[in-house]
Amino acid sequence: MPRDLVEHVVVLPDGGSRVVEHPPAGPPSAPAEVPVPGWSADGPTERVPLGRLVGARSGDKGGNANVGLWARDDETWAWLAATMTVERFRELLPEAEGLAVRRFELPHLRALNLVVVGLLGEGVASATRPDPQAKGLGEYLRSRTLEVPVRLLR
Repeated sequence: MPRDLVEHVVVLPDGGSRVVEHPPAGPPSAPAEVPVPGWSADGPTERVPLGRLVGARSGDKGGNANVGLWARDDETWAWLAATMTVERFRELLPEAEGLAVRRFELPHLRALNLVVVGLLGEGVASATRPDPQAKGLGEYLRSRTLEVPVRLLR
């Protein structure tokens, strides 16, 4: 059925209604590139858990483990984007050794998404890991220690 034949109507709490226009047709435009701020690694550091600086959430996508990390301010985001390379992620999560790790930057959210391909085998039903859905993986990563600039530890 052509979409022009369907009228979208929203009914408001007072009983009134309003017609909603159709969204634009066609493929969406590409989002604008948002540069990650530069990071200067000068100054003293202290070894602390990653969780002192960033939040995390994790879970499973089939046999893949998905970990999101986010910063609360721009300076910490610049540090996180520069520091949390795939290599550093592998150091903090040795279980990822030998597996593909995909890293995605989400600068509008000051966040990174890291996907460990195959960490959970064929998925939750066949996984023998203590955390078969990778729900605790983000908190485990936050518990790992690394050198952090003291200026970020406010």
